[in-house]
Amino acid sequence: MERNHIIGFVLIFAILMLWSEFFFKPSMVEKANEKRFADSMALVKTVNPVDQIKDAPSVLNSTDTIRTTDSTTQIVVPEKEIYLKNSLAEFTFSNKGGSIKRVKINNYHKIKVGENHKEEKIDLYLLEDAKNKFDYEISGNQGKIHTSTLNFDVIQNSDTKLTLTAQLPGGGAFTQDYTLSADNYNLNYSIRLEGLNNNNDVVLYWENYLDKLEKNYEYEKFYTSVYYKVKESNSDYCSCRDDDKKEINDKSIEWFSHSNQFFNSSLIPKTGFKQGTFETVMLPENSEDLKLLKSTVAIPFNDLNAKNFEMQFYIGPNEYPRLKAYSNNLQDIIPYGWSIFGTINRYLILPLFLFLKNFFGSMGLIILLMTLIVKLFVFPLAYKMLKSQAKMAALKPEIEKLKAKHKDDAQQQQVETMKMYNEFGVNPLGGCFPLLLQMPIWIALYRFFPATIDFRQASFLWAADLTSYDEFLYLPFSIPFFGNTLSLFAFLWVISTVIFTYYSSKTMDFSANPAMLYMQYLMPFIFWFMFNKTAAGLTCYMFFSNLLNIAQTIVGKNYLFDSDKIRDTLELNKSKPKKKGGFQAKLETMMKEQQRIQQEKAKNKK
Repeated sequence: MERNHIIGFVLIFAILMLWSEFFFKPSMVEKANEKRFADSMALVKTVNPVDQIKDAPSVLNSTDTIRTTDSTTQIVVPEKEIYLKNSLAEFTFSNKGGSIKRVKINNYHKIKVGENHKEEKIDLYLLEDAKNKFDYEISGNQGKIHTSTLNFDVIQNSDTKLTLTAQLPGGGAFTQDYTLSADNYNLNYSIRLEGLNNNNDVVLYWENYLDKLEKNYEYEKFYTSVYYKVKESNSDYCSCRDDDKKEINDKSIEWFSHSNQFFNSSLIPKTGFKQGTFETVMLPENSEDLKLLKSTVAIPFNDLNAKNFEMQFYIGPNEYPRLKAYSNNLQDIIPYGWSIFGTINRYLILPLFLFLKNFFGSMGLIILLMTLIVKLFVFPLAYKMLKSQAKMAALKPEIEKLKAKHKDDAQQQQVETMKMYNEFGVNPLGGCFPLLLQMPIWIALYRFFPATIDFRQASFLWAADLTSYDEFLYLPFSIPFFGNTLSLFAFLWVISTVIFTYYSSKTMDFSANPAMLYMQYLMPFIFWFMFNKTAAGLTCYMFFSNLLNIAQTIVGKNYLFDSDKIRDTLELNKSKPKKKGGFQAKLETMMKEQQRIQQEKAKNKK
């Protein structure tokens, strides 16, 4: 048994390490992309410098000019920036293409780690990458037209309203209207075509190079993808781990969103897009960008011919109440998890958090209160676990007698111990089942803290950001699977887990399997490798939870259960007739069968 347990725990450790490698290390696709990127750079260096200058595309800024063409003329027009703003955001538009050039989010900052690992907060922009593309392909009277090459005239402009119109080569016009909502990140948007005679769909191409906004961009990358929702279906998304492409044909698309860990750029049509293709592209590790997201959707010509095709942009933070207000499941882009874990987060943990947020401003205090409330919620399970431990403690003298009686036969010792448990009506696994029933809540919280933007930039004690790891100590070297920083909350969780193990294992008998006791003390240090770079909010919660566990165990053993009464109850159970069956009887049968097999092996050796 000892050998099997040791092998089992070694396998658990290996799985945890592989899990860490799988989710937060470069995939084969990323490595291949990085190689292609390096090969491309090497090829560029071999090109003649004169040819490079001659063929290089120009990158425009606010003082550059735009060269727009039709079949007969060539006009050079200076690029102009136009602004819409409210208290939450400032939208910058360009007359080239008439699209959004960048969006400044006022109440949030980008985290930049400078020299000596000092964190610096700088302005946070979305959609600002010069490589981004927002382009409509229109079938004009003289062929295909791409709106990103057109010069748009400003027809109307105020702080919250903008109308842009471009004349199309061969005749016709394309108009875009933007209206910024007050105190929201919502941008009402409509497009209209006039003067064209065809029935071809208008196709929108949107390519978005997402910026690295967080300190732990490996986690940020893991939570970044294209999300979308098809009518009368659940929302879906492309793979966050590898290159992925999803095609939707002959179905109405209610919305799509380019989303990273805490921010998103979403487009929501009033009547739905006709069809679409959504794609995530992994970028090399040394790229300045986080990931490339692509979306292509079709709009029926008749939906915008001489009339407005109405849409809405949401470009801003992943704030659950704002996203839920759209009433189309847009809040699903927040990665709270799926199945039972997502359900626990959305319908239990999140409402509790939002309720507490109405009364308390400190996120650290809210985490402490959440810990207390969750502990009260699961206290009936904890009570059963403590009661089971008290029963085991009361039986310890009997167990010691069995150990002395069968000191030379471990298998017989275990069989007799199981018989005794059955006689006294004690379930040796009674303390484990309540623990297992609490696991879904813990796993749900593992997803909750790194996905909830309210904890972003929220400090508590030494932690500057509760959605990232707390860098209490920087190491001049890197430890495999651990990193080069020390999270104090994670370390305190390890120490408190060891203390809790000490108190909770006092009543348990490990004489038959002493390796189990050692593994109980070793496991927190193994998990330390996994939790060292997780959200400080999570490790803070785990530390508070352990402190309450320790207090609960001490109070339970000293004040909640009377050992004499427990002993009297056990003696009463012993005198009652026993009904064979159930899990405990099956366990006893298995122990006897194992004993028989061991005895057969011993005979064969002789």
